[in-house]
Amino acid sequence: MSSLWSPDLFDIDEYVPGEQPKDKKYIKLNTNENPYPPSERVLEAIIAAAGDGLRLYPDPNCSELTEAAALACGVKPEQVFMGNGSDEVLAMCFRAFFTGRGVLRMPDISYSFYPVYAKLYGINCDIVALSDDLSIPVEKFFNSQAGVVIANPNAPTGIALPAAEIGRIAENNPGCVVLCDEAYVDFGAESAVPLISKYNNLLIVRTLSKSASLAGLRIGWAIGDEKLIKGLNKVKNSINSYTLDSLAQAGAAAAFKDSSYISACCAKVAQTREHTSERLKKLGFELTDSKSNFVFARHSTASAETLFSALRQNGVLVRYFKTPRISDRLRISVGTEEDMDILIAVLERILESL
Repeated sequence: MSSLWSPDLFDIDEYVPGEQPKDKKYIKLNTNENPYPPSERVLEAIIAAAGDGLRLYPDPNCSELTEAAALACGVKPEQVFMGNGSDEVLAMCFRAFFTGRGVLRMPDISYSFYPVYAKLYGINCDIVALSDDLSIPVEKFFNSQAGVVIANPNAPTGIALPAAEIGRIAENNPGCVVLCDEAYVDFGAESAVPLISKYNNLLIVRTLSKSASLAGLRIGWAIGDEKLIKGLNKVKNSINSYTLDSLAQAGAAAAFKDSSYISACCAKVAQTREHTSERLKKLGFELTDSKSNFVFARHSTASAETLFSALRQNGVLVRYFKTPRISDRLRISVGTEEDMDILIAVLERILESL
């Protein structure tokens, strides 16, 4: 710590990302990355863009990429905002729509970056407890003062609301923005994007990190009413007009144009998720009804912390949150069928030894 820091930094508990180990090779099921490679069209587009044009600044408006995203989502380009990963887009949303407006409402168990952003921007929060089954109690998110932030499917539970329920939340918060983070929607949930034409206060945030296997490229975007997008551009252009480099823009545009490949990969992940869930249940695990690319599991006798440590020692990384209400669960990303075979085999050995 430094005496030269701004005073409010001392009170911020920054977000801690999943472990990215360098010491040895692991079966990596801790950061919800897609186990399949990106589309070949993405790699071809990046290679083609890696020429003399790199001496120039990238398109600040991400025009080609924005048009590709709009076409893929069935909206107008004016309803799309591109950013350097959905985390950056979320940060700009907090600044654009929730700062100085009062108390922001969010679930007690959700993406742990949300309270970090709130603290960073000095936003007070109304933390709503999830139901006993870890689902979102929709009515408790009505009539917020400053806005609502939820993930759908939620993380780390994986539980999804129908799009109509997102619409109900938007309808019952007419004076503020309802931000719906759909980072995992492509693995079996229903997107609320079609509702933005009905609710001008509904903003959807998406990412190519999970569905398109492009976590390393950092592509996120928001979809909403044109006035909301103008607000986000005002924040962006007050910080950094060039948020996406030329290679990222080219690769991401190609990904949107190869939607069939993305859909096929997501379908494989969802199929493996269901198969793995059945195998985990036979080992004594209870799971939430995940519609994401991970499962959220609790064992009937073995503690989550013990299993987390034992798995790591055996070369398998999963995510453990030492947090009230979920410290008895593990979040396990869905890998290939081969990855999950190894996970199950290692778990069988661990549970037998316990």
